[in-house]
Amino acid sequence: MKILVAVKRVVDYNIKVRIKADGSDVDIAGVKMGINPFDENAIEEALRLKEKGNASEVVVVSIGSAANQDVLRHTLAMGADRAILLETDVNVQPLGVAKLLKAMIEREQTKLIMLGKQAIDDDAGQAGQMLAALLDYPQGTFASTVQIEGDEIVVTREVDGGTETLALTLPAIITADLRLNEPRFVKLPNLMMARKKPIETINASEFGIDLKPRLNLLKVSEPPARKAGIKVGSVEELINKLRAHEGIQL
Repeated sequence: MKILVAVKRVVDYNIKVRIKADGSDVDIAGVKMGINPFDENAIEEALRLKEKGNASEVVVVSIGSAANQDVLRHTLAMGADRAILLETDVNVQPLGVAKLLKAMIEREQTKLIMLGKQAIDDDAGQAGQMLAALLDYPQGTFASTVQIEGDEIVVTREVDGGTETLALTLPAIITADLRLNEPRFVKLPNLMMARKKPIETINASEFGIDLKPRLNLLKVSEPPARKAGIKVGSVEELINKLRAHEGIQL
């Protein structure tokens, strides 16, 4: 079985982004970039499934400019077998991502497709679900455990009331939560070797897919500043403060 994993290049999660002066978007010029954390969990799980003998190959796909090669090389250093860049300068939104991934799945004939549950830049959390709809595949979103049993993949996912366990018939789509695993540490020698490995580059326009954005970003602004908190010396003082605030009755 071949596994396809989709990864996105985003601003490093340790970086606090700044908004452009005109409020048109966030300013990422010169900012450290890296692999989307949820996508890294998806890669780790795919590699673990391969190590257990449940998969023969792990193929990683990223959509974007040539700069995305850095995250693809990170996945190769983790242990991925092949890396494919769908190169485009268009800011591809979730529906466009799903359509491109559908084309790659049909090209690669993969039975299991894994993504992060969301990207930390837009937090849309839509690509996996849209992809499942386009392919008419069963899906297990927000997966916290994954286990292959014969022709089925058993997924435990977190829901509002606790957890839910699903048995999906392959082929299927899985979106990974952070609780799924802890990604392996990538050693420097592996990173150095990954620099020499080939990355297949395909111009996204070759698929003839309309990647035109469906949503327009109107404005980006900082959230309103929170009022400073206060300290109270006793429970009685706290109760008096609560009673005085908007007429709360205790």
